[in-house]
Amino acid sequence: MHGWIWYPEDTVFTPLMQAPNATAETSRRRTRSWRDIIPGLRMLASVVVYATFLGTFGLQVTRVDGLSMAPTLEDHDRLIVNKLVYQLESPRPGDIVILCYPLNPEQLFVKRVIAKEGETVRIVDGQVYVNDVPLRDDYVSAEFRSHDDWGPRVVQQGYYLVMGDHRNNSSDSRDWGPVPKKYIVGKVEVRLWPLQDFKIF
Repeated sequence: MHGWIWYPEDTVFTPLMQAPNATAETSRRRTRSWRDIIPGLRMLASVVVYATFLGTFGLQVTRVDGLSMAPTLEDHDRLIVNKLVYQLESPRPGDIVILCYPLNPEQLFVKRVIAKEGETVRIVDGQVYVNDVPLRDDYVSAEFRSHDDWGPRVVQQGYYLVMGDHRNNSSDSRDWGPVPKKYIVGKVEVRLWPLQDFKIF
């Protein structure tokens, strides 16, 4: 045969000297494998850098479990929480916060600050009043608005009154009272995921 591979009729004769093409194909496959692996390594490196960046600046990614903040936040939303901001300033009414559940501080809840220390809160047929001024709460959907009466109650020093935006499906300060500032972990700054619902608060 002297260096030739025989193929069936109607094919082409190929010198054995070109057989190293198989080696070249193997090499190409290896190159493709590395090309597949490299993006994964880059993504892993990015995650490490991202996590380090977040930790350095006191930011934390957390997930919403439940619907007590619907429609503002939905179940399984991913949030970026600023854990340093309240070391520099106090929570403000309207802030969405992560807090330790007062009845079991190991559990974390996400709620909205409604009133701060010294303010008087009452609810009449679902309408919230702070110091006798109706609260502007356009973020509460009509179908999620309760029609209960509650209060009046003065928020004691060092505490904050919080509520969920899903008023008729939220365990909050109406049930377990105001929250001490030390239990407020941080402020929700960004909804990170899902991407189509990305939002800065």
